[in-house]
Amino acid sequence: MTLKYVPTTCPYCGTGCSFNLVVQDGKVVGTAPYRRSPVNEGKVCPKGTYAHEFVNSPDRLTKPLIKKNGKFEEATWDEAYDLIARKFKSYKPDEFAALASARVSNEENYLLMKFTRGVMKSRHIDHCARLCHASTVAGLAASFGSGAMTNSILDIADSKCVFILGSNTFEQHPLIGRKVMQAKKNGAKIIYADPRYTATAKQADLYMPFVSGSDVAILNCMMQEIIKNGWEDREFIANRTKDYEKLKEVVMKDTYSLENVSKISGIPAESLKTAAEWFGTAESSALLYSMGITQHTVGVDNVRSTANLQMLTGNLGKRGGGVNALRGQNNVQGACDMGALPVVFTGYQKVIDEAAHKKFADAWGFSDGICEPKNGYEVTVMMDILTDNPGELKCMYIMGENPMLSDPDLTHVRHAIESLEFLVVQDIFLTETAELADVVLPAACYAERDGTQTSTERRVQMWRKAQDPPGEAKVDWQIISELAAKMGYAAQFPYRSAEEIFSEIAALTPSYHGMNYERLNKPEALHWPCPAVDHPGTPILHIGKFSHPDGMGVFAPLEWKPPAEVPDAEYPFVLTTGRVLWHWHTGTMTRRSATLDHEVPTGWIEINPEDAQALGIKNKEMIRAVTRRGSVDVPARVTRDIMKGVMFMPFHFKECAANVLTNNALDPVAKIPEFKACAVKVEKITEA
Repeated sequence: MTLKYVPTTCPYCGTGCSFNLVVQDGKVVGTAPYRRSPVNEGKVCPKGTYAHEFVNSPDRLTKPLIKKNGKFEEATWDEAYDLIARKFKSYKPDEFAALASARVSNEENYLLMKFTRGVMKSRHIDHCARLCHASTVAGLAASFGSGAMTNSILDIADSKCVFILGSNTFEQHPLIGRKVMQAKKNGAKIIYADPRYTATAKQADLYMPFVSGSDVAILNCMMQEIIKNGWEDREFIANRTKDYEKLKEVVMKDTYSLENVSKISGIPAESLKTAAEWFGTAESSALLYSMGITQHTVGVDNVRSTANLQMLTGNLGKRGGGVNALRGQNNVQGACDMGALPVVFTGYQKVIDEAAHKKFADAWGFSDGICEPKNGYEVTVMMDILTDNPGELKCMYIMGENPMLSDPDLTHVRHAIESLEFLVVQDIFLTETAELADVVLPAACYAERDGTQTSTERRVQMWRKAQDPPGEAKVDWQIISELAAKMGYAAQFPYRSAEEIFSEIAALTPSYHGMNYERLNKPEALHWPCPAVDHPGTPILHIGKFSHPDGMGVFAPLEWKPPAEVPDAEYPFVLTTGRVLWHWHTGTMTRRSATLDHEVPTGWIEINPEDAQALGIKNKEMIRAVTRRGSVDVPARVTRDIMKGVMFMPFHFKECAANVLTNNALDPVAKIPEFKACAVKVEKITEA
């Protein structure tokens, strides 16, 4: 028997924890602590502890599948490649779209972006950041010039006040929650606002339950109170920002008084006052948020409001401060960095910028050119076009994404995907989306590849191969390269390793210029921007100046707007959605982990006891949740942990899929859907 330990980075949330994979006779059989990581210091959450359990699941995809007469048949790689190449060549550039993945490596996201824009000449590439943090990328870029988490995870422990809004941090990012607890132990005040009394709420010094969708009003109210009391950082505002007077004109309106915002949000006026005082007077205040802020039709407004608060109080470019957007998936930051978005190449170099477009066209060396220098379609827009403009988009290549569970209004999504003429899905399991494909390609999981991923704090870290992929499955970059070669572009995809791909990324991406595998192959790795090989990386952004050309931060005067769909007589409650500690995203991996699935085997809908009593609903009773988009039968969880008038569902479970119910109304800038607020009613199920 041979036994070895292979250090790697967790494939779940964006924290970027490390652990050892335990490998026995060539197979991954367990995990063990890796104490050298500064991020998690050997500690992991339950998902990380059992991150080995799905790796050798018996239903892993092991051979290419081609659908014939409605049924999948096993095929050789050459048969699959030949079919895909022939079909792909038959489509015009604008008829093709690709979805990259927040779950695969930087190298593989980069290659799919290069394949889409170089081989297919298409403008249309996106990934699930559109569904989680597109608002962050757009909002923080507008305010600061850079659309990423401003501070490091480690310096949260140095904060004197931590305000958590729109994030159940202790379940979604438990090891970041550990840093919050270290800050509390060091004397910090913890403020938490959420419609639910979560594990995070239990650790807060001040808990503020509020109605989902009132974030801008809450933040404007806090800013009004800070300004009224002279707690704003006047020197910071004067030297490092612009448009303050425009902000002040809005936030000082009577609309945002303590009393009025209490009516809008449901938070007692005294709590709002206390929150403003704690936050405004602390030596350093950190703001943490996640998808409770971003997943709204006003997601960009929400994000810019968090930036407003931090500029007002001077909590940027310093330890223990910052706007800390907590990424939900392991490589959603990296997928954005790699240009798996319809408007940018790597490092947020704009597709429509003539110089950037020429730079990539020249570097890639496609003799027949690359895509037009025009923005492409977001995934949410792709779905609308497929249903509303039949024939415009005809073909799609999806790598490691499962929109049939992750996207809003799943009935609409199914209709959209079934409208495609040809669909290729590349994944490790036959997901709900893969079941609709014409060709399915078996990919390697995180434990079967080398590569890098970029965590929520912009830390670029290594994956290290611990075992071979099952059967004939291949790593994603190899599949993309071989397919490109079949289509006549072998010279542009000559790679023999992930490291060779990363070298190309670093050469083309200013924020990654100073990175290489030798430097990254250390426990601390590197934060971008890292512009040169002798640069130490940048854990904290915006020290001394912002990333706009003039170095200034920009205040945004914003009015509160209600959600696109609010309760009425027919649908009298607000439905919001989120994650639980034991599962992740669409459950594809965690529900194949026996330990995790045993802990939480299915979903539920949370209902306040007063609402349940009025509806005649009992705890654990199977009920029907209904919105204007569909209905789901789901067990009721009657609990005081949810405020009256609001209901909550986790979105991991296909048998009671919350996203059948959610609203696909979009933020006009980020094109992110409003997952976090829609109108719902619940009904008792009557026997036929």
